[in-house]
Amino acid sequence: MTTTSTTSTALELGNNHRNEQQQRTTTTTTTTTTTIQLRGALAAPDSSSDSDDLDPILEASRIADSTVPDGGHGWVVICACAVVSFWLTGVNYSWGVMQSALVDAGLGSPSALSFAGSIPATLISVMAMPNARIVRRLGARWTAVAGISVIGLAQILSGFCVTAASLPGLYVTAGVMLGVGMSLCFTVCSVTPAQWFKRRRGLANGLVFAGGGLGGAIITIVEGLLIQRFGAAWAYRVMGLATLATGLPAAVFIKERSAVAVVGTIEWRLFRDVRFSLMFVAGAIATFPLLVPAFFLPLYSSSLGLSAGTGAALLAGFNFSSAVGRILCGLLSDKAGPINTMFGCLLVSSLGMLVLWPTSTTVGPLAVFAVLNGAANGGFFSTIPTVVGNVFGSARVVVALGMIVTGWAGGYLMGAPIAGYILDAYGGQEGGLHAYRPAMFYAGSLAFAAAVLVAAMRLRMNVPLLGKV
Repeated sequence: MTTTSTTSTALELGNNHRNEQQQRTTTTTTTTTTTIQLRGALAAPDSSSDSDDLDPILEASRIADSTVPDGGHGWVVICACAVVSFWLTGVNYSWGVMQSALVDAGLGSPSALSFAGSIPATLISVMAMPNARIVRRLGARWTAVAGISVIGLAQILSGFCVTAASLPGLYVTAGVMLGVGMSLCFTVCSVTPAQWFKRRRGLANGLVFAGGGLGGAIITIVEGLLIQRFGAAWAYRVMGLATLATGLPAAVFIKERSAVAVVGTIEWRLFRDVRFSLMFVAGAIATFPLLVPAFFLPLYSSSLGLSAGTGAALLAGFNFSSAVGRILCGLLSDKAGPINTMFGCLLVSSLGMLVLWPTSTTVGPLAVFAVLNGAANGGFFSTIPTVVGNVFGSARVVVALGMIVTGWAGGYLMGAPIAGYILDAYGGQEGGLHAYRPAMFYAGSLAFAAAVLVAAMRLRMNVPLLGKV
């Protein structure tokens, strides 16, 4: 019996183009069982956790990745996604400044307002899988347009809720509405770069999410100035109008390179892959502490006796470092591997919250903590899409990423509020610096646990300890 053998793809084994061409045309007289080895870039599911059959989605990903332009019009799409990310992430990361102003105005306690600030990020997780269907039905462009429109409108309406001193209304506008818009934009910005880039995928994702870090820095400064001059209500309205004026034109330039058919919104078989399960749990744990510094730096600086302007500047430094960290970690992902990079980010984040932040009693060490933790925080978020696309296939990134992000709901919803409850239990802002330390240790311990799980996932990749993965 004459059969044509399946092409054996072995990335990083140094096969030259000529040998690959010969392999594609080899004919044998026996049935040949060939394993597709996709190291680092497209690792096949472990035989212990998946069937031995060829994963058709991984194969589709390999074919799609072989034709990506790695540039050209892709850079226009990346720039447009970065502008959308500027608003989707920046508005959320600047919440600490608005929260501090609303606490001073007596609108609510730190824990109650932290809960309001956690709702948008939570909805990013809750809506992750439904958004996969929305993107496939509307397309990336119109999904982004809808998301930006809702973000802008939510901020404008939040201004009226502040004027009316309505905390429940703020939950609806600055919480639920803002979260719906952010979730739509997050899905678009997370899955679109993989269609345009392969070799530079880490850099592309880093640039997109760096827009969010830069947005957090700029919005924090501008919002702080607006609050001081016009009050929180008008700060909300001005930022909402600015979102619509700049975000909508950018969203129009977002374009899908190709639409990959996706059946359903969840692929349960992925949980049979131990690596996916470890990634899912690590992400679920990591999101509990990641927003704690962004939400509590202004409050902590106030307890140190620093001015509100200094607190806003520290948060701006945190967000600017987040932008730089996203780009640097994107480059590092392409050089050292996204899983290695993600592990490093979580380790730095955990050590910062366990060691540096609790001992920061003056503005100098606190600024160092803000810079280091901001960079690590941003790096974590920018490496997630690259890890998912490289390990589990770019053709399934919408579904796989949606499943992983869904697991972040608990951390996004309760991570910062738990820190707020711990702070209140130990005396609140009036309790002195020691009242903050239990919350810091809570956040740092969870970040370290997530780093351990990512390390376990990395060991499952069957790549040398110092290898790129």
